[in-house]
Amino acid sequence: MAKLSYSTRVDETYLGDIMSKLLTALLASSVLLAGGASAQTTLRIQTHQSPESTSGQLVKEFVNQVEAMSNGSLDIEMFYSSAIVASAETFSAASNGVLDCDMTNPSYQTGINPAYQFAADTMGGYDTPVEFLTWISYGGGREAMNELYHASGMEFVGSYLGGQESMNSSKPLNGIEDLKGWKFRSPPGMETEIFAELGSAPVVMDFTEIFTALETGIIDGADASTLANNVGLGIYDVVKHTTYPGFHSMSSDHLACNKTVWDGLDPAQQMILKTAMDSLALNLMMRTTVENGEALTQLPELGVTFYDWSAEDRAAFRKAAISRWDIWGAKTPEAQVMVDSHKAFLARIGLGPQAE
Repeated sequence: MAKLSYSTRVDETYLGDIMSKLLTALLASSVLLAGGASAQTTLRIQTHQSPESTSGQLVKEFVNQVEAMSNGSLDIEMFYSSAIVASAETFSAASNGVLDCDMTNPSYQTGINPAYQFAADTMGGYDTPVEFLTWISYGGGREAMNELYHASGMEFVGSYLGGQESMNSSKPLNGIEDLKGWKFRSPPGMETEIFAELGSAPVVMDFTEIFTALETGIIDGADASTLANNVGLGIYDVVKHTTYPGFHSMSSDHLACNKTVWDGLDPAQQMILKTAMDSLALNLMMRTTVENGEALTQLPELGVTFYDWSAEDRAAFRKAAISRWDIWGAKTPEAQVMVDSHKAFLARIGLGPQAE
């Protein structure tokens, strides 16, 4: 019998945990059904996702699951595309009671505390979304995150993410040596620092400026999105080189609720929300796998070459990323807690410095 890799066992553990939680939530919903419909609680939640996007469609499924499993005791009023307040203001709006929950991205809060960077995207830390989610469930992540969230009067409920993003370039990206002198569009924050340390020339610019900058040669490439989204955006009509599977960024959205509101829910309702978030996370990973696979088959006809970095190059990028983690961790005590938690779990699953 073939020996399972640690990563495979991590995946199986996480998936088994989801099944266990689903069973528990079904039992909780059966209790609600047996007792009849209780007083309805309406949760006002805002997401930055559009209802037409893959993530937005799965958020709608999340809403339907919660309402069905709670037998109507939980009603969700979901506001898509940041319809109530700006995306970056959603967290504070929930904390202040304007909304009940935030379903955007923790990275919007790095201005409040840089620790939120490590609740959203470790930048090169994990290879797969399952590894990040397993850190939350089995690596002390939930506890570390709630230590951070509770300080703002919020409760972390769950995360969901699809997978690694792909870099796009007008020149080959065979490995880490090709990053030297590579001028590319980057979002602001820790990513620019990591790539600059590796010899790249990151340029912070708005997402809407990417196409013009690529067409005119102002930049050599861009950090935009996942492979499937990049195909949909038409980026490969302009540049013909990409990384896949990705290595550098895997951003996670979250569900975080006002702590007073959360504490006012009964245990069955809380379990239903957590379980529905686990279901959302699994469904997004599956959808991303399918959509990226379909996009991959289109690359030859588009004349695009993709580069799957070696384990050595991925490890070198991870090492550079972790060196920036230490700098960010020193900014606040909460950031240091998050960094230490991630580093300990990476070592535990064979991805840390001890494994290289």
